Amino acid sequence: MATTFASVDEYLGSFPGPVQQRLETVRQIALDVVPRAGERISYGIPAVTVDGRDVFYYSGWKRHIAIYPVPGGDGALDRDLAGHRAGKGTLQFRHDRPLPEDLVRRVVVALAGDRVREPRS
Repeated sequence: MATTFASVDEYLGSFPGPVQQRLETVRQIALDVVPRAGERISYGIPAVTVDGRDVFYYSGWKRHIAIYPVPGGDGALDRDLAGHRAGKGTLQFRHDRPLPEDLVRRVVVALAGDRVREPRS
């Protein structure tokens, strides 16, 4: 039977420290970039929401963290994501490599579309 989580905090807390920190970094990037962002557990993993609609999902695994779905329509971003694609709709960021925070931020911006916060000066 799969574990169910009542909150994103509970989900993140179920991982060892280093993985938990990587997931928390993705969470903080999303909350920083997307105004009015909310969060919930959907399909058993964290979802970032805007106005009650899911924008993207992220999850932790033994060897990587994942972000779903893969944004499309930006050739430069597509090229930069090539080494992180795992299947049609999944990005994987391996634990044995530094988390590319700038790339994660670009992914969040692409997935959030026009709902992003203006960059701080």
